[in-house]
Amino acid sequence: MTAFTDYEEHDALGLAALVTRGEATPEEILEAAIERVEARNGTVNAVTNQLYDEGRAALADGLPDGPLKGVPYLLKDLGSSLAGCPTTRGSKFFEDVVPVEDSEHVRRLKRAGMVIFGRTNTCELGLSLTCEPRLHGATKNPWDPTRISGGSSGGAAAAVGARMLPAAHASDGFGSIRAPAACCGLVGLKPTRGRNTMAPYLGEGSGGLSTEHAVTLSVRDSAAILDATRGPGVGDPYSAAPPARPFLEEVGADPGRLRVAFTARTPNGAPVEADALRVLQETATLAADLGHHVVEADPAIDGEQVVPTFLTVMGVNTVVNLSSHPTAGRAAHEHEVERITWLTAKLGEATSSADYVRATQTMHRLGRQMAAFHRDYDVLLTPGLATGTAVKLGWLDMMMDDVDEYWRRVFHFSPFTVWFNLTGQPAVMLPIGESASGLPVAVQVVARYGDEATLFRLSSQFEAARPWFDRKPAMVRATA
Repeated sequence: MTAFTDYEEHDALGLAALVTRGEATPEEILEAAIERVEARNGTVNAVTNQLYDEGRAALADGLPDGPLKGVPYLLKDLGSSLAGCPTTRGSKFFEDVVPVEDSEHVRRLKRAGMVIFGRTNTCELGLSLTCEPRLHGATKNPWDPTRISGGSSGGAAAAVGARMLPAAHASDGFGSIRAPAACCGLVGLKPTRGRNTMAPYLGEGSGGLSTEHAVTLSVRDSAAILDATRGPGVGDPYSAAPPARPFLEEVGADPGRLRVAFTARTPNGAPVEADALRVLQETATLAADLGHHVVEADPAIDGEQVVPTFLTVMGVNTVVNLSSHPTAGRAAHEHEVERITWLTAKLGEATSSADYVRATQTMHRLGRQMAAFHRDYDVLLTPGLATGTAVKLGWLDMMMDDVDEYWRRVFHFSPFTVWFNLTGQPAVMLPIGESASGLPVAVQVVARYGDEATLFRLSSQFEAARPWFDRKPAMVRATA
């Protein structure tokens, strides 16, 4: 290891502060991150494209004096485009796609002073809550390598969970930031629909289901990165209303006495395991101890419509995605993609245009139903994962032939996440609990549309009361 030995004791803002004070150089920090990728990636298979020379070149060219100057960063291999670097979407069919320009999200990360030095593994087209693509192989959970790291941002979560770096880029279309965060013991915020732009390539992702952000070790890093990236891009069809003040200023701010509801009722009737129920109850009790008004309350929504509506929207979008190779000039053939990708597209091909419009109207109705719920409650607490902890590798298999069984498994594992992709609300996973064997167990905190500020205030209050930063997997302690 380099002389910079306390790298892992800092979150992203902590590293940036070292640079500002002259206590560490961006070069030292980047090399410390690279050393950890080299030492630990063989165990978890998180980083699939090492861009070390590109990161070093960015340092040689000089970094902007942004709020995250000198912080190393990894991009998920899906979504945000990096000029000249392949974006494979976790798929053999797309492995030769090389964007010609940075996405606006990446431009903003660079303006904040972040140093991009690699890309992380993802499942094919982001169609899973595990990360086991044929292209790059399975990413493993740093807490237990027999378990999933979550998906589709599984590489990002495994890299941060293994303390290669304090934060990494992620995206979420039905839980793909939050499920990996829950699996790997991280903070994972899905922002409000339209909070982060997808310019210049898309107006919205997957019919409004998808958004980009990050997985982080701390609440304040999530706020700082969102401050750096938020806001509309040129030509966006819509955007979230700007916050009253920077999100970082909400971290540690007094949330007041919030009206907190909690529920363990899944929209699709999936059972919830004991660890998830216990940690939910512990968090509700903590909220009450912190002075909030806490009650158990089930939102009055059309829960039985959640999964079918998602499948309609995602199926049709998968058809479009498989036709979006920029140079192939044709859609993917069956043998060029994984089985579930192909079968999900077939569901989309069987969907009428009227059914797709009805699905978008159901999304809007669910959003209005949740808006009515939030007249009475500022936040909603749910279990993070119905299974409590990460499931075993191989259970969410994108090569299985039964597409209905595949999606049933996905939403028995994580029934609470897709709900808020449909409504567009901000929702965050917090690694506030653990199982008897020491695996992370998360709680999801949901706020009304556009109200990340309340999430940051309450989440930072929970973080101060039940700190998680110093919890580390055994593999990290062994290689520190």
